[in-house]
Amino acid sequence: MLLPFLKRLLGFSPSDFAAELYSVLGYRPGSLALYRTALTHRSVSESADANNERLEYLGDAILSALVADYLFKRYPYRGEGYLTEMRSKMVNRQQLNEIALRMGLKKITQYNRTDSSLRISHIFGNTLEALIGAVYLDTGYRYTEKWVMKKIIVPHMFVDDLETLEINHKNKLYGWANRNGSVLEFEAIEEKIENGRRLFTVAALLNGEQLATGKAFNKKDASQLAAQAAVEKLGDKLNEPL
Repeated sequence: MLLPFLKRLLGFSPSDFAAELYSVLGYRPGSLALYRTALTHRSVSESADANNERLEYLGDAILSALVADYLFKRYPYRGEGYLTEMRSKMVNRQQLNEIALRMGLKKITQYNRTDSSLRISHIFGNTLEALIGAVYLDTGYRYTEKWVMKKIIVPHMFVDDLETLEINHKNKLYGWANRNGSVLEFEAIEEKIENGRRLFTVAALLNGEQLATGKAFNKKDASQLAAQAAVEKLGDKLNEPL
């Protein structure tokens, strides 16, 4: 009875886990339990030692350090501002979510597939960070550095393209508003509990009038989504005075 329930809830059989994990990692893991935790979302287990939130925290720090080191060496004559902006482009939530999907993490991530609210979140990008945390604990920093380069940066982070990509929608909006003497604000207009988690709705306000909204499970992501929606709505007006 349990196995069919797990397959229906999670989308895969526990017996498939080791083979699928190996295909993603490219090496045999030292501890299946560690990686199972890294690939378990809070919607399946809220226990801090059984879901991937702690490993996500660790992996986020490891990935940020590795990308910072990579950029420092790639751009020896660029300043701090440029390096910081490039790092943000490489490790932003949407980018990591797309990379995780291409790597096949959706297939082996344990999450509640009946929870429709997860469709608007970046749980697979968060899971990728947790996986990096697990790789670090399992193999050490040096191997993790090689693994991230081989599996993430080289095949998925097209740095030449990212150099010209504009991703900080909030900064773009703030700059436009300042140039035109307008006041841009981001305000949380709704907070509700959805499937045991707080879902925030943040509005982008231009001179006190609502321009666009964004929804996410934290205010930072919600405000970025609101800014993105505002940029898309304004379109060519961003290059024109008010």
